[in-house]
Amino acid sequence: MTEMIRICELDRIADPGSYGFSLTRGDRFVNGFVVRRGKECFAYRNSCPHTGSPLDWVDHQFLDRDGALIQCAVHDARFLIDTGECILGPCPGAFLEALPIRVEGGSVYLLGEA
Repeated sequence: MTEMIRICELDRIADPGSYGFSLTRGDRFVNGFVVRRGKECFAYRNSCPHTGSPLDWVDHQFLDRDGALIQCAVHDARFLIDTGECILGPCPGAFLEALPIRVEGGSVYLLGEA
């Protein structure tokens, strides 16, 4: 059975935009973020693959000025929104850790095994 933990209402995320969250899933703490682009949403753990540090520089701010790429605040690495792949900065080819989500009934949910 798949557990769904509500992250936020979809309307809270600009298009394009991002939303950071911290939730407990089972006995694990999950610090992540959701990126919205058009009708699609993507979620990743809030941890840079280069340093392990959080990516946001301001609450809920994970995108560059153009809203085209995810940006790490520590060393300015840039990641593709749809895959989490680093394409610019000190960790090219590394990936953000994707988190399973579902958009349903106007809300974004983190998925997990119940």
